[in-house]
Amino acid sequence: MQWQSLLTQLGTWTARPWAFLVVAMYTIGWLILSRETLEWHGVATIATWSMTLFIQRAEHRDTQAIHAKLDELLYAHGEARNEITRMDEKEPEEIETFRDVQNPEK
Repeated sequence: MQWQSLLTQLGTWTARPWAFLVVAMYTIGWLILSRETLEWHGVATIATWSMTLFIQRAEHRDTQAIHAKLDELLYAHGEARNEITRMDEKEPEEIETFRDVQNPEK
């Protein structure tokens, strides 16, 4: 379980703006230390890394917006169960298990 939690946390960390700074520092370091080895495959690697971070950032933003909206709905509904309001703190497998138990006809 700790490995899964670490991967989830890593995904959250890479959605932060400082991750782009890491890519920029990596690129600058590459240019300073070994400019002649920065060929097309190096540029492709950096571009792929950057695009992955852009996608991760967009997905994180969308997920956080959905969570905020759902939290508001859960808090507004007086009969909502408290354990659901903190579902985003669980691992994906735990959430899937919870959903399977709540919706057995699925």
